Amino acid sequence: MDLFIKILFIVLFFAVTIFIGFYCRKKATNSNDFVLGGRNVGPWLSAFAYGTSYFSAVIFIGYAGSFGWAFGVSAFWIGVGNAVVGSWLAWALLGRKTRIMTQHLNSSTMPDFFGKRFNSKGLKIFASIIVFIFLIPYTAALYNGLSYLFNVTFSASVPYWVWILIISIATGAYVIVGGLMSTAINSFIQGLIMLVGIALVVIFALNKNGGLMGSFEALATGANGGWQFASLFGPDPVHLIFVVLLTSLGCWGLPQMVGKFYSIKNENQIRKGSVISTLFAIIVAGGCYFLGGFGRIFANEKSATIIPDMVASLNVVVVAIVIVLVLAASMSTLSGLVHTSAATVTFDLIDINKKLPEKKKMTWLRVLVVVFIIVSAGLAIFQVYGPQALTKDIASLMGISWGAISGAFIGPFFYGLYWKKTTKASVYASFISGILISVVSLVLSLAGVNAKIQGEHYLWFDFADSIYMGVLAMVVSFIIVPIVSKFTKAPLNANEIFACYEKMVVVTSDVALTDDQSELVDEYKETLSIKNKASDKVVFENSSDETTIDAKEEINV
Repeated sequence: MDLFIKILFIVLFFAVTIFIGFYCRKKATNSNDFVLGGRNVGPWLSAFAYGTSYFSAVIFIGYAGSFGWAFGVSAFWIGVGNAVVGSWLAWALLGRKTRIMTQHLNSSTMPDFFGKRFNSKGLKIFASIIVFIFLIPYTAALYNGLSYLFNVTFSASVPYWVWILIISIATGAYVIVGGLMSTAINSFIQGLIMLVGIALVVIFALNKNGGLMGSFEALATGANGGWQFASLFGPDPVHLIFVVLLTSLGCWGLPQMVGKFYSIKNENQIRKGSVISTLFAIIVAGGCYFLGGFGRIFANEKSATIIPDMVASLNVVVVAIVIVLVLAASMSTLSGLVHTSAATVTFDLIDINKKLPEKKKMTWLRVLVVVFIIVSAGLAIFQVYGPQALTKDIASLMGISWGAISGAFIGPFFYGLYWKKTTKASVYASFISGILISVVSLVLSLAGVNAKIQGEHYLWFDFADSIYMGVLAMVVSFIIVPIVSKFTKAPLNANEIFACYEKMVVVTSDVALTDDQSELVDEYKETLSIKNKASDKVVFENSSDETTIDAKEEINV
């Protein structure tokens, strides 16, 4: 009976996701709609797509268990950092400017942004190669996390490779058929499942030890615990800070994350999206890491399977919901990764000269979605069944991926949005430094080299640890871009590109504005410097749309 309930929940979940894919097929008839959803995605869908791409099975199984064991309940600060820096601050600093400039440049991907912003085809190709290569460890970590859960909840009654095959087919089906809109709607539903699932697991798991206070006491006095694991900053605050930085600041440079800002309907939706995304992050990430902090109560040794072990002992319905939760988290992230990879290779490598017919672009996009899913699934199966010496734990795989990509992109992308004098040479310097630092970390780790800087009480830095080196790569990126830019020549078209922030929208007011429109005008009086240019006109500064809009229509700012 227990097995039947689990299978029933999984079948219903797959049925809904595939149905949505076919429902959205009419909204993916051209490459722009397939990749960007016609730049018409609302704040709820955009925020949930951002959140579900951010938090996959890796956080629930790999990160929450590993870091919860290492830091105790202070691991909750990782969730706080993800919410404040990785979500709210990312939307506040990057959202609006990304939406305006990418629309102005007509760029669909991050490599395309670099190519057009710095007038360099070489940068575009280089960035595309980085995305293609270093998203592979991310995808491998994603599938790796699923293997742990299924081994625990199904007791190997269903082989791991079968689950990989099922998930790959289901994800491929709705991405290929429905494109971005299908991915966005599915991410919204999958996000709701994640919110409910996390809440249930936290409540039921803590209740097994007498509730919140009982769990704190059990953690502080248990054989595997101690008061340091129940304290505010935990036993290793330095390492904790590095983890917070990597998992929070790192998403600023990830193409599958930043790409969510490209497709949002208009700039007015950015603020709404930031609030929704932040709340989603504090519940999902905060809940996962907080629960992981009590892992020492449920396990006798550090393991990525701590959270699945907790879940396995709960009510079968809760277990079934958690299985669907992890599937939802995994499929939403997987769809975002393969969607980003396919778009990058199609637009930035195959159609680099922009001469490919629309029909062929759509064919390439769909074929490449299949290719990337096959490659990622094959790598995942190899990780489980291949030589153990070639595999890495989930946290290391994520660190390599995030460190290399964000270490290469974060500085150039941020300065590219804000600073006219950012140069092409500085972008190349950041790309090279990000890759070199990540590769050095990987080599030292595989070679087993002891490259630690040890303090009296804490480990200050580890050159063989992808988490420390990933943060170093991002810091170097932020530093190297302005330094190199000071000694190299800025693009000649920088003033023209930044003019997009100064465009105006003229809205006629010869008829009464609706209540919603009046509220919108009041809301933007300070931030957009609205001026009465004439008795019957209102000028909106700093908007991305130059068209004149009749007051009877929705004001688009």
